[in-house]
Amino acid sequence: MTFTSSAALLDAVVLAVVSREEQGTYGYRITQQIKEVLDLSESALYPVLRRLQKDQCLTVYDETINGRNRRYYQTTSKGLEQLDRYRADWKEYSQKIDHLFWGEPS
Repeated sequence: MTFTSSAALLDAVVLAVVSREEQGTYGYRITQQIKEVLDLSESALYPVLRRLQKDQCLTVYDETINGRNRRYYQTTSKGLEQLDRYRADWKEYSQKIDHLFWGEPS
């Protein structure tokens, strides 16, 4: 994709992916799901996860899988509220862009 990803867009996308899994999900899986639509490396993902955790949008817990520690991320109620705001903002933004591109009503 030729468009760059802003920090807010990455936050929104990560929250959307993590919120799909009630028990949480881990970094590699998050990266793989996001890579389906955006060019994102694991090294770019972890600062986003740390920021969302610092902002109390995500909680973290560790689980041992096959003798190795795996860190899981879950959305908090604050994270779900933020995701709702991102979704509303995205809807408004994308409608405006659609209007500019195709003349569709916003």
